[in-house]
Amino acid sequence: CSSLAGIMLLEVVLVLGTLLIYFWFSRKKEETLPFKDGWWGKGQKPVTQEDTSVRPFKVETTEEELSDLFRRLDQARFTEPLENSCFHYGTNSVHLRKVVSYWKNQFNWKKQVEVLNKYPQFKTKIQGIDIHFVHVKPPRLPEGQAAKPLLMVHGWPGSFYEFYKIIPLLTDPASHGLGDEHIFEVICPSIPGYGFSEAPHKKDFNSVSAASVFHELMLRLGFNEFYTQGGDWGWLICTNLAQIAPTHVKGLHLNMASVSKLGLTHLLSVLLGQYFPGLFGFQDEDVRRMFPFLKKGLYRILLESGYFHIQATKPDTVGCGLNDSPVGLAAYILEKFSSWTDIEFQNLEDGGLERKFSLDDLLTNVMIYWVSGCIVSSMRFYKENLQKGIGTQKHEKLTVQVPTGIASFPNEILHTPQAWAKKKYTNIVSFHFMPRGGHFAAFEEPELLAKDILQFVGKVEKEQLWKKK
Repeated sequence: CSSLAGIMLLEVVLVLGTLLIYFWFSRKKEETLPFKDGWWGKGQKPVTQEDTSVRPFKVETTEEELSDLFRRLDQARFTEPLENSCFHYGTNSVHLRKVVSYWKNQFNWKKQVEVLNKYPQFKTKIQGIDIHFVHVKPPRLPEGQAAKPLLMVHGWPGSFYEFYKIIPLLTDPASHGLGDEHIFEVICPSIPGYGFSEAPHKKDFNSVSAASVFHELMLRLGFNEFYTQGGDWGWLICTNLAQIAPTHVKGLHLNMASVSKLGLTHLLSVLLGQYFPGLFGFQDEDVRRMFPFLKKGLYRILLESGYFHIQATKPDTVGCGLNDSPVGLAAYILEKFSSWTDIEFQNLEDGGLERKFSLDDLLTNVMIYWVSGCIVSSMRFYKENLQKGIGTQKHEKLTVQVPTGIASFPNEILHTPQAWAKKKYTNIVSFHFMPRGGHFAAFEEPELLAKDILQFVGKVEKEQLWKKK
């Protein structure tokens, strides 16, 4: 009888052990996001192998394109703004007239094309579409030191041009007083459908698709291990890349971190965090940025997310008008560079646009959208990422194991405290409240961002953290 009980006990232990082993291994497997091997070219996927050559590229504009642009600028039709409305109703057309006047009479696109072409650019076909990227190697390397590959990904309504001021700080940090311990080789691709990357011709090209394409790009360039950095859509694409290829991504640096999977603790922290910050892991700065939550959270989302809802549902409708009118395009894009840089800029008639950026820089970004005709395809990225609903996709349910650094800028539209971020990013090795700056960090505060990237990579390298994932 005792031997029978012993056998039964052994069977129970074996069953439980088997179940534990099963759940352990299935849990570990679930941590990785599948690589998305799509075909985004026109028509049927050819049976022949894809051309994997990397071709040099330069930005070029014809006289016909420029004369067409000036004709459209000359024929622009403006609406009078409401008195004292500043930027509260969107781009103020009194200021827009001044911008358009500068665009027609002083802005020198040909000179800006030379600026764009000062860094080497390339194109290569991946999954059926041409991918454009900037690739800058260090001008000098100390003996025995290798450059660290860094993939930097922009968002909407930005472009690869956002990184032009930070690139030299990363590829030649010593010349900018940032030391020479860590020197980078920087790769800045255009998201497919943005700038000079070909737009997908099929539906369902989302952030996981973009991450898969960029993973293939880095491998094609010979980078088996690399760092990634991003804000806006770059945040999500780089996050997905870290989920797809955790053994290839040594570190993930973000200047925006949003969390879509919210639980009961998040809700309670929103309700009570202002009064009991320590209970929810909030720091004083978290409280200052988040509360009162009705004003700085909920109302702000409602006031600033109209574009988001349009682009996530019917991007082509609005896109038709923007693609046809350079003035309309500028009004739509520049409004974001006002309110996302500092929400208080809405109280100014000029939207504070030139407080942090030059008109040349702002119009260069607008021109990238205009000459490439990419505004519609760039807006579609919202629909592709959101049409199945928030919190429904596999990548939203998975954590990120890769060493993560977060630079939290004070004027970001919505603040994500570290206490929230660490539920998604389980290996945060660096989280800093930045002293100033908003959404377009690399464009607005390149030195602050470069310093944060350098210290983050320093931590990862010193402790070889990527080996402990």
